[in-house]
Amino acid sequence: MTPVFVFLTGLGLTMGVVFFALLYLRNPLQVVLTDLCGTVERARFWTAFANITLFLTPLAVALDRKPAIDGTQSAVFAISDQIEFALIGLIASVVVLGMILSWHISRTRLPLTQKGTSATQGSL
Repeated sequence: MTPVFVFLTGLGLTMGVVFFALLYLRNPLQVVLTDLCGTVERARFWTAFANITLFLTPLAVALDRKPAIDGTQSAVFAISDQIEFALIGLIASVVVLGMILSWHISRTRLPLTQKGTSATQGSL
């Protein structure tokens, strides 16, 4: 296999994994952002922004991992290296996004419920 074919195969596999991760996160992220932003339109923008960030970070890392030109490395290992570093980029961007969202969630006032009562009960 040529280095270019190995590189493109690794890139394609990596971005396929990232795409499925984004599909998995899409609905929960939209719900959380709608709650935080207050309107669906604002949440759509921030969801799109987060999706682009979560897509481009692993892509940039995967583009940086190139197979050895001299062919000393097996194609399987070259592809797995590329996927490994891109997934590290995905994990890092998800963790950062999670930290930012958790910081904002903790700052918003959510209705408190006590044991045995619900937030919808009025005072007696």
